[in-house]
Amino acid sequence: MHYTMKPEEKHARAYGNNLRVSMKKSAKLSKFMRGKKLTVVKRFLNDLVSEKRSLDGKYYTKTAEAFISLLNSCEKNADNLGLEKGRLFFHSSAHMGSNFRRRRRKANFGSQMKTTNLEIILIQR
Repeated sequence: MHYTMKPEEKHARAYGNNLRVSMKKSAKLSKFMRGKKLTVVKRFLNDLVSEKRSLDGKYYTKTAEAFISLLNSCEKNADNLGLEKGRLFFHSSAHMGSNFRRRRRKANFGSQMKTTNLEIILIQR
């Protein structure tokens, strides 16, 4: 599995393969949250899901839920590696996943299902 970034500091990773969320929305969220502390990112994602806070007038709930599940996995990986929670910073990237066809009555209309590959890295600084 190829990762997008190899930090020199101690880090923990989680990778979501072929998630059924929008690539554009996940890239927008990851760009907004990149470089922020872990506590700030978790609070922001929970506010998006509960619709207390929005990003450009939208809540991105499905994408935020995918980020939360991957972030919880990455946080458990950081605990197993012995990283300090107070010094963790968030880095993520989103890339196009594989496309697959679904059967529809009209074959050309909405037959392509697009997926996203998400990568989350928690870096200790």
